[in-house]
Amino acid sequence: MGGIPRLVIAGTSSGVGKTTAAVGLMAALRRRGLKVQPFKVGPDYIDPSHHTAATGTPSRNLDSWMVPKDALVELFSRACRGADLAVIEGVMGLFDGFSGRDETGSTAEIAKLLDAPVLLVMDVGRMARSAAAMAWGYSRFDPELRVAGFLLNRVGGEKHHGMVREAIEGSGSGRVFGYMPRDPGLDLPERHLGLVPTPEQPIPEDYFEKLAALIEAHVDVDGLLAAAGGGVGERGSGRQAEPFTPSPLHPLMPSNPSSHSSLFPPQPVAHRAMIAVARDEAFNFYYQDNLDLLEAHGAELVYFSPLRDAAIPAGAGALYLGGGFPEMHAAVLTRNGSMLESIRRAVGEGLPVYGECGGLMYLSEGIVGEEGRRYPMVGAVPGWCSMEKKRLHLGYVEVRSAVDTPLGPAGFIARGHEFHYSLWDGLDPARGAYRVLNQGGRGEGFARGNILATFVHVHFAANPALAPAFVESAK
Repeated sequence: MGGIPRLVIAGTSSGVGKTTAAVGLMAALRRRGLKVQPFKVGPDYIDPSHHTAATGTPSRNLDSWMVPKDALVELFSRACRGADLAVIEGVMGLFDGFSGRDETGSTAEIAKLLDAPVLLVMDVGRMARSAAAMAWGYSRFDPELRVAGFLLNRVGGEKHHGMVREAIEGSGSGRVFGYMPRDPGLDLPERHLGLVPTPEQPIPEDYFEKLAALIEAHVDVDGLLAAAGGGVGERGSGRQAEPFTPSPLHPLMPSNPSSHSSLFPPQPVAHRAMIAVARDEAFNFYYQDNLDLLEAHGAELVYFSPLRDAAIPAGAGALYLGGGFPEMHAAVLTRNGSMLESIRRAVGEGLPVYGECGGLMYLSEGIVGEEGRRYPMVGAVPGWCSMEKKRLHLGYVEVRSAVDTPLGPAGFIARGHEFHYSLWDGLDPARGAYRVLNQGGRGEGFARGNILATFVHVHFAANPALAPAFVESAK
């Protein structure tokens, strides 16, 4: 295994404790003085916020459906520079992905692509020897996947742990690296879209200390470090990560017939535009790689708070309003009239504005809360966004722009993800910003002049032209 030591924390299914295990291991490794680069498989924004809080390093997404494999490996390798090891939290169950036909988008695909061993988290709270049958199947389902071993969750005690461990290791399924006992005090707060993001509800520092101590007490951390690739010292190596070498069993194929070129400029680019990025408790869903790509192509990113600041940053050449939970802060957003007026004025003056999901809700005429109360917002996008009759919209999308937008001219194609409960009544299907190619060509979003507002979270690495185009719009 070439390159930086790395380990995938996967699960047999959603809800088995992957995030708690991953965050606990990250915190334990940081406590040992190691620099951990965290990652999350899939499009989720919330789990990475907990990774970032545990490690002090921005977590990044690895999504093999949204991002071409060659670009994904480039992003991974670049992010690992200067780190001691990478810890990658999986998504759903180990083999769950875009469809039931193949592994596309699954944790297993990412693990093989990165030649990374897998630690499989199993919820054994209501089983004993039966866990061995599950472990046996997961360890053999894909012979090309390296399952390093298992971590048992919701264990009733040492006797229970011993029985399950004996069954799994006796079956020849692999090694049990330890367990996590039942402890409701370590459950993370949840909401309608999963965990609560840490920018909105920071986790007390002693939570990570308690979780790290639990991992150190019940898990063979040294054994996991060895399984991850070895060579990691107690106090950190202080070295630059080696260039990543993908597995020869899975050669990387270009995402299109032309040879792959880097997403990033070969030489540093001087700042040529300022992009104001909304970031606070209401707006905090951004792919870190999107922000990195904007900076690499010459953007100076200046962060501001629609909740607390009086106006957008002076000198901004564009606005980026990301996702989040504006519906949870609608009353405060409405009361900040000076910010709303600042954005209205900027829109009227032609400033390029890109709003995605929560950003669309903020740019709309207003938000209708679950209780039916109406909260006026910017009003640059027609229609209201309602939480009254919540219906989950969730899934991958491939889109083609129908008109010119701040992200590029009409006709560009990108991939992204939808993840929202709100309903927007302002959509004109015949005039949507996008056509959703993998959903019958339906219209989606709003684009007019200098505004692009959409429920789709686009990953800029899906199309290398997106980040440079947005910076050019800002310039």
